[in-house]
Amino acid sequence: MEHQSRYLDPHTLAAIGSLELRARLIVEGVMVGRHRSPFRGYSTEFAEHRQYSPGDDLRHLDWKVFARTDKLHLKQYQKETNLRLIILVDASGSMGFGSDIVPGWRKFDLAATLASALAYLSLKNQDRVRLAVFASELMSETGLSNAHDHWRSIVSALESVREFPEPAMTMDAPRRTDLARLFDQVTARLTHRSLVVLISDLFDETDALERGLARMVHRRHDLIVFQTLDHAELTFPYRSPAAFLGCENEGQLNLDPMALRRVYLDLIGAHVKQVEQITRRFHYDYLRLDSSRPLGAALSQFLARRAAVIGKRG
Repeated sequence: MEHQSRYLDPHTLAAIGSLELRARLIVEGVMVGRHRSPFRGYSTEFAEHRQYSPGDDLRHLDWKVFARTDKLHLKQYQKETNLRLIILVDASGSMGFGSDIVPGWRKFDLAATLASALAYLSLKNQDRVRLAVFASELMSETGLSNAHDHWRSIVSALESVREFPEPAMTMDAPRRTDLARLFDQVTARLTHRSLVVLISDLFDETDALERGLARMVHRRHDLIVFQTLDHAELTFPYRSPAAFLGCENEGQLNLDPMALRRVYLDLIGAHVKQVEQITRRFHYDYLRLDSSRPLGAALSQFLARRAAVIGKRG
């Protein structure tokens, strides 16, 4: 089991004013004991098939081709190339929420720290990185680059997010994020298979997520979904009657939390479970992040598992 003491707790991260410093400290914890980027080896790309010859590595047999033709063929790959990493960060109204469980630590702070750390890890490996910030529409975007000063451009873009827009109203309902359109926008200029990272609370309807993931499969990109949630959203610790204000244009409701708690926990639990199930059904990686838990520990364990799976694929 990994030694947990090297990971900064959320209270400490929240007290660090600099996003750049927070991200560097996360990366230091993740990379302890590792001598290479956890993303290394990702972007070996399929090139063509060739007929099997005795002595060939059986790990590269294409069993789907065998099932169709009754002949053994190997997958041949292009040599390993540098990764193209596209990081999508949600800055919609709900991402501006942060409970007093960790004062000064909003969901967007967690998302921005994660995005900055992932960008830093990739750029150290000379991988090309692009950041896109979105709400109901694409808000801002950096270029795709591995230049030495690109990381500071990414950090600056995240630090410039000061407001979390509520979705525009269309007829009687707020306009939600069209993930399929968003994925198309940020991947349209990519000519090679890339890794897309989505960081969001994913409070939209799950059919929007499903359409978006279907687009990613169609474009043959890989995807990691990080669902960022405040601990209060997962546990609903409220006890006294209070006014609850919606983060995304829902208005204010006066509620008795004790009467609502069981129903709410059932609903949020079902929603989170459905998000994970949809993501995994498309064979993409998923990690739920709780704002009250150490980000470094969760990220390190996730990347280690992902690297092990990629290693087994050969």
